[in-house]
Amino acid sequence: MDFNVRKLATDAGIFFSRAVQFTEEKLGQAEKTELDTHFESLLSRADCTKNWTEKIYRQTEVLLQPNPGARIEEFLYEKLDRKIPPRATNGEILGQFMLEAAKEFGPGTPYGSTLIKVGDCQRRLGGAQRDFLQTSSISFLTPLRNFLEGDWRTISKERRLLENRRLDLDACKARLKKARAAEVKAAAAPDFQETRPRNYVLSASASALWNEELDKADHELRVAQTEFDRQAEVTRLLLEGISSTHVNHLRCLCEFVEAQTVYYNQCHKYMQELQRELGRGCPDSLEVKSPGVGSPTDPSAVLPLHSPSPDTDALQIEEVQPPASGTRKAKVLYAYDAGDSSELSLMADELITVYTVPGMDSDWLIGERGNQKGKVPVTYLELLS
Repeated sequence: MDFNVRKLATDAGIFFSRAVQFTEEKLGQAEKTELDTHFESLLSRADCTKNWTEKIYRQTEVLLQPNPGARIEEFLYEKLDRKIPPRATNGEILGQFMLEAAKEFGPGTPYGSTLIKVGDCQRRLGGAQRDFLQTSSISFLTPLRNFLEGDWRTISKERRLLENRRLDLDACKARLKKARAAEVKAAAAPDFQETRPRNYVLSASASALWNEELDKADHELRVAQTEFDRQAEVTRLLLEGISSTHVNHLRCLCEFVEAQTVYYNQCHKYMQELQRELGRGCPDSLEVKSPGVGSPTDPSAVLPLHSPSPDTDALQIEEVQPPASGTRKAKVLYAYDAGDSSELSLMADELITVYTVPGMDSDWLIGERGNQKGKVPVTYLELLS
């Protein structure tokens, strides 16, 4: 292994000189070259861009993948340059569990058939989420990460070089200032008596020595100034490139919003289809707002999943009589609160008498408990033979 002692000593000297200059600046004992206002503004905007980009990137990661363990696993796969194995979304897992539960309970039962419908919808929702995550990662997260790990690292490296060049420049200025002060002092009060010819020679040698030191310091200052100016120009060009970074991030942000729009539209479509499949008989709290129908405050924009149909509205419960074919017993599976005076409230596990009448919706039956009578949802009942 080559070991250049001279280079090591030179680097150590430069590092020590920079450390001394930095310390004296902090203590207010040395002058510091200030950057122009425009350059300082570019630095401030770059720092602001980096800080907010990092925060947005981290929070978007949390939004797309709330599980910290999964995020760490994906990070390790990326660092190892290996393909991330496919992972089912929570919606897909939930849908699969519902379908398996439906097989156990029996697909012919009201609960089992509903589980199949909801489980299939959950699987489609999970698939839409998977597509959204992939699109968002490519179009939004990747450009932000490329900036933080690529462009910003380059900018930070050039800024550190600029700071070193500035310290070198200020150190050269300090040395030149000291050399000039020493020269003036030596000229004003020479160390030798000029009464002897020998002292004339010594005085001339000292003057020549200070002139040589002054020329050396002046040359080092010019070289340091040139290097500082060159590095400042390189750094300035990189900082001005932050504007194009903003333009690129703006485009990526629009693509992210577009991906979100497609995803939520798909989810709304799937839920509307599920609503139509389930029909009525769901609890009162399940309501969906239909877009494009009235305003957000318009009552007509809210569609209850179990709103009565015109046929059942016209049905007078008091006038309904049991059919000649007879009635059946049914066990109530879940408690149900009547939505209006035509419905009958139910308590879980109680037994009631049920029957149907011509013209009535197939999702509803007429239920009787003692002298009480009203419509009851089929999905809340288990019909007994």
